[in-house]
Amino acid sequence: MTRRPARRAPGRTPFVRHLAAAGALAALGGCNTVVMRPAGDVAVQESSLIVWSVVLMLLIIVPVMALVVLFAWRYRESNTEASYEPDWDHSTGLELVIWSGPLLIVIALGALTWVGTHTLDPYRPLARTAPGKPVAATVRPLEVQVVSLDWKWLFIYPEQGVATVNELVVPVDRPVKFTMTSSSVMNALWVPAMAGMIYTMPGMETVLHGVLNRTGKFEGRSGNYSGAGFSHMTFWTHSVSPARFDDWVAGVKRNRWRLDNATYLKLAKPSEKVRPIGFGAIDPALFRRVVAMCTKPGTNCMENMSHAGPAVNDRPQRADEPEGALTRDPSQKGDSPHSTAPRGKAPGSTDPGAGNRDMTKLDIPALPRANASKEA
Repeated sequence: MTRRPARRAPGRTPFVRHLAAAGALAALGGCNTVVMRPAGDVAVQESSLIVWSVVLMLLIIVPVMALVVLFAWRYRESNTEASYEPDWDHSTGLELVIWSGPLLIVIALGALTWVGTHTLDPYRPLARTAPGKPVAATVRPLEVQVVSLDWKWLFIYPEQGVATVNELVVPVDRPVKFTMTSSSVMNALWVPAMAGMIYTMPGMETVLHGVLNRTGKFEGRSGNYSGAGFSHMTFWTHSVSPARFDDWVAGVKRNRWRLDNATYLKLAKPSEKVRPIGFGAIDPALFRRVVAMCTKPGTNCMENMSHAGPAVNDRPQRADEPEGALTRDPSQKGDSPHSTAPRGKAPGSTDPGAGNRDMTKLDIPALPRANASKEA
């Protein structure tokens, strides 16, 4: 009786294995490597800093891993030719190798980090836009004031007199200076193709300088978890030519909406999945009020709540100064109600999941966006 050869399992045939490998490579090919292949000079320098740091650390990691395998093989139990020295306890040469290598790596990493962190200081104006392209003394960076809202981004262009929500447009090869704050909780602005991630905080002002060296459409997002709508707190950054940037500004100026204090209070309400909005006019003092946390009627600006000099109660109150604790008589001090305490039951407390995410609508209708990505 002739015995039939055993059939090979379908999953182990060469064709299936090669097909699976090709599928894995195709899946990896879709990975976004924007952090290591950015479009802006600042982000390129940051990626180089990451690469050099990894290479320096691998100078220790790779030999150690190789020696682990070598020692395990050389001094295995069955190898009778390996030397056996039970009384050995010290080797000056080996100690020098063990300690000098890591010491040199730490020194190199420290020098690289020190130089890199000072060169790439986010508060430091850019000295160049690309290798061999220094920034001329007459070139002014594009000023963009950024406010992180729940859960969207507000971009104010004070020089152009316009503002946008969830859309950032910048000219290619021009330095950009971001001045940032937050309306409520701490957040982080991150455009991986342009520069690193910098936090935004309520009542404070942070700065980030960056540049994009090629036209295109690049993703921006929140880099710090800030609540229920965090996953959709994204926006597109468009890098365009200077002429197209001017056309985009002119298009936004034709929008009839004005970003004033009342409009900002509507924007500050929690909302998700907000499509781009354009404002053809702005209140020039709005950003300063947002930083000072006095956009709500009747609230005093934080910048007026402190004064120079020692904290003593020995001078009369100035006309432009709010009546604070330091300028009051002790008999006038007392308890005050919690102005920000929640009123009533929290959404979802009685029926979890019902109504606590119903915050996706704004009172401001989204306007037709000015398409700045046609040349990208």
